[in-house]
Order: sequence, then C-alpha cells, then structure tokens
Amino acid sequence: MIYLDNAATSLLKPKSIEAAMMRAMATMASPGRGGHKPAMLAADTALDCRQAVSRLFGMSDPEKVIFTLNATHALNIAIYSLVKNRDRVVISGYEHNAVTKPLHAIGARVAVASSPLFDPVAALEAFESRLLGAKAAICCHVSNVFGYILPLEEIAGLCRYYGVPLIVDASQSAGVLDIDFSGLGAEFMAMPGHKGLLGPQGTGILLCRNSAEPILHGGTGSNSAIPDMPDFLPDRLEAGTHNITGIAGLLAGVRFVMRQTPAAILEHERRLCGLMADRLERIPGVRVYRAVNPEHQTGVLSVTVDGISCEAIAEALGARDVAVRAGLHCSPTAHRTAGTLETGTVRFSFSPFNTIADVEKAAKIFGSVIKNL
Repeated sequence: MIYLDNAATSLLKPKSIEAAMMRAMATMASPGRGGHKPAMLAADTALDCRQAVSRLFGMSDPEKVIFTLNATHALNIAIYSLVKNRDRVVISGYEHNAVTKPLHAIGARVAVASSPLFDPVAALEAFESRLLGAKAAICCHVSNVFGYILPLEEIAGLCRYYGVPLIVDASQSAGVLDIDFSGLGAEFMAMPGHKGLLGPQGTGILLCRNSAEPILHGGTGSNSAIPDMPDFLPDRLEAGTHNITGIAGLLAGVRFVMRQTPAAILEHERRLCGLMADRLERIPGVRVYRAVNPEHQTGVLSVTVDGISCEAIAEALGARDVAVRAGLHCSPTAHRTAGTLETGTVRFSFSPFNTIADVEKAAKIFGSVIKNL
C-alpha cells in the first residue's frame, strides 16, 4: 500500500516505537502508583517523555507538559479553562471541529478571522481587526485540509499586544515545524501524538504556560486525602491511569523527530508535496490547492476534480492500494473559507517514510482513476 493519509494518522513509524511499547507493556506498571520497580520505571519513562517534549518545543518546565488522550482532549482543557458562555472568541478561518464544537457547546460568541488561502498578510489583518475586547483567540498553526502555514508568530504577537490569551492547535505542525512555545507567549498549545510526532493513537499533549482547569476529576496518585484535584501540574490535569504504553511509544517518536529534526522532515515532505502537485496539475479537470510560495505550505495537498466526487476518487484509489482522505476532514470552517464546502477535497499528506517512488506511482494511479470515473 502507498499510504498518503499522514495528516490523519502516521501509519508508518520507526521500529523503535513498537519496541518501546512492547517493552513498556512487559515491564511497566503505572507512574505514581507505587514505589516498586515497575511503577518507578513507568514514572521515569513519563518524566523522560515530558523532558524530551520540553526540549523539542522550547520549554523550561517539563511539569507543564500534560499527557492527554489526543489533541481534541487537550483543546477541550484549554478552551474550557479560558472561555465561558457568551465570551467573544476569535478563531482563524481554518479551524478544526476540535475547536469549533467545544466553543459551540460553551455558547461562546465566535468571530472568525477569515482570510484567503495562502495569504498570511490577510490573515494578520483579519486577526488584528477582531482581537480588541476578545476573551481568547484560537489559531491552528497549519490547516489540516490545505497544509497552509498560518503566520503564528505574528498572530501571537498581536495577541500579546491586545492582551488576549492564545490557544494554538499544533496538530499539523508538531514534529514538522520548529516551534518555540515559550517564545510565542501562548497560554496553551495542543497536539496529538499520532501525527507528526509519530507516536501511537490515544496519545496527546497539552503545553501550558500557567495552570488550567481540569475537565476530568479523580484518580491521581497524589494528594489522595483531599476532595479536590491537586493544585499543581501535571497532576491537576491528569486524572486516572496513564497510558504508559502509549507514552513510551510517544517518547520514541519524539526522540526520532529530534534526531531527524523538524526542518529536515519538513524539507522532505514539502519536496514530495511539490512533486505530487506538479504531476496532478497536468491532469485535465484537476484543481490543485497549492501555495505560490512553497514556504506557506507543509506536506499536505488538497485537490478537486471537475464533475467527480471526492469520495468516489478516494474509494477508487483505496481499491488500488493508495490511501488518501476525502471529504471535509472535520474542518468545515476551512472549507467554507476556501470555497470547497460543497465538494470537499481529496487530500494527500506525506511522512518521513514516503518516497519519490510513492508519489510517482500514486500520481499515475490517480490519473488512471480519473479517466475511469
């Protein structure tokens, strides 16, 4: 199979991740649940992972690295910590449902800083015109639909200037772009473990500048005698038993990313993305959503085909062992902004383990599928 759905889940992973997870399953209990060797080994692994994540994202305090179930869980903690009913919240025009649905549930008043695709100047103008008086701002670093890199550092600077706390969704940038969380001054940054960090599903991370409000209560290994959740991180936000097998795999993934470097991974994925765009643009009827300036896009590429549904294309590709994703990708806001809400897109997304041969073969199969449909 040619797997090109890495923006959803990184299926191809370093062998070290499987080895780390098998080792954890065989030797580790739960951190904070005893002084015996299996519990202490688990505690050491969790701490090692927090420290590695801190180094990767420019943090000084590993205790402010919170393990979550996924990025959606992390975003919910961040949003419920900052946003109340009727609060006005500014979001980009490319946000995922992991942001918009919690805001809807809370009853927030959402101001969408909508701006054209691959236009960072317009994105900045849209944010600046809406930030005054907002209670919070939320911005995805990279659009999961189009690979568009929003001007996060500049948006963070505007948020600091207007005194608006910022939540960053780094679901598509963690492990691919260099990120200095401390330098941004954002209040929170959320990310999954199973995308660019190459870890297993069921893992996620929330980076905190200060503290936050828990959305789950109970089950920590500290302060058992008091009825409230602990008032310190990470315990305050980590209720229940840790997924230590997943954390061990995540640690191996983070270490792989650090060895390869996000810059090298981005260069590789961007090269493959550009090659795929070149090949698909030659096919009549295909519209490729590609940045004029390659610096504005990661290794995520969306396309549409005149007169053919995206779902039909993805199904036909899947039948020929090319894995892509089609539809709205859980991001109707992004499609509304880009004008693809009625059609959705076919999305190709690359990983460090994809090759030029994968791209050439997949593009050839795509062309054949279009002719047959």
